[in-house]
Amino acid sequence: MTPVVALAGGGTGGHLYPGLAIKEQLEAIAPARCVFLCSTRPLDAEILGREGVEFDAIPAAPMSLRPRGLLRFARSWGRSVRAARTVIRREAAGGAPVHLVAMGGFVAAPCVQAARAERCTVTLVNLDAVPGRANRWIARHAARIVTSTPVADESWPVVPPIVRKAAINSMPKPECRTALGLAPDLPTLLVTGASQGARSINRLMMALLARERGAFGYPAAPSRIQDRHGVAGYPWQVIHQTGRGEDDAVRAAYTGAGVPALVQPFFDRMGLAWGAADLAVSRAGAGSVAEAWASRVPTVFLPYPYHRDQHQRFNARPLEAAGGAVIATDRIEESANLPGAGRVIVELMKDAAARSEMGAALARLGPVDGAQRVARLLLAGNETPHPVGLAGRP
Repeated sequence: MTPVVALAGGGTGGHLYPGLAIKEQLEAIAPARCVFLCSTRPLDAEILGREGVEFDAIPAAPMSLRPRGLLRFARSWGRSVRAARTVIRREAAGGAPVHLVAMGGFVAAPCVQAARAERCTVTLVNLDAVPGRANRWIARHAARIVTSTPVADESWPVVPPIVRKAAINSMPKPECRTALGLAPDLPTLLVTGASQGARSINRLMMALLARERGAFGYPAAPSRIQDRHGVAGYPWQVIHQTGRGEDDAVRAAYTGAGVPALVQPFFDRMGLAWGAADLAVSRAGAGSVAEAWASRVPTVFLPYPYHRDQHQRFNARPLEAAGGAVIATDRIEESANLPGAGRVIVELMKDAAARSEMGAALARLGPVDGAQRVARLLLAGNETPHPVGLAGRP
């Protein structure tokens, strides 16, 4: 009988894409039916609809310590649990066992409560180095736990990064650039604030274009460009994922500076974008860190500045410790970011040797086969995964 795997998580691409990666591997290894339990946010329907997968939206609300947030969470809890139980019962109606995989976040918690009520096996796949309240609670009720990032105060088994196929590319850099409509022989900078974009990163890049244009390898005045050689060696081109509503202003900044750039709110084919890049500037969500590792792209990580626990900074620390990344502080205002994060980006754009060393350090971290390992664990029943080290090797 074909097993049913219900993957619960959503609200951001960071909770959905690892689930999609696990689904890919489950279906590649053995027949399996996968359904997603996601949030009601439009982004979830957009991502999952584009992937052509089945999903049910659960009316969950994030937990907040503020009075209104607590009230919204409390009001949504019962409705969310009932909605998830309805999905589980529907999937179990044919007699197949349902295995709930919690991918973290506010959607996962009520789904786990529903799975407990329906006596379904629960596996927690933790993605962040500092688990949130939801994952801490889920961990107490899960039959199995794995984490794709070591957690300092827990002995949870560690698997390598979990990355979907569309975010991994095996083509040479020139071919990736050509596929994106870029010049095949120019060094390429990838800028991404992940699936929702990052306004502060967008503003930082716009400030760099205005004040540090020479770092991109072009003379001060765009009209004075005579050939493909700039003041800092070969001129750079840029791939920039801005997030919704930000692309027009960012595109205008590149155009005004005379810097060739592919600017989009969202890229479906992130594997091509990473594959084309010589250097990246990125948020440090678990998914972005995993993609930088998988593509071996030296990266300047700018962790989301508003998280109290600063878990994105901890997500990126293994790559920084290995020598493959730099963690800078996002000070939000571009005038404050320029002398810090901006200077780090500029120096790496100018230093090909440093970028080469960072790429080699990332290559030494090992393969990113976490999705396959989790899929095999789910299909193996009661087996538990072997703990693995940072490099993804037992």
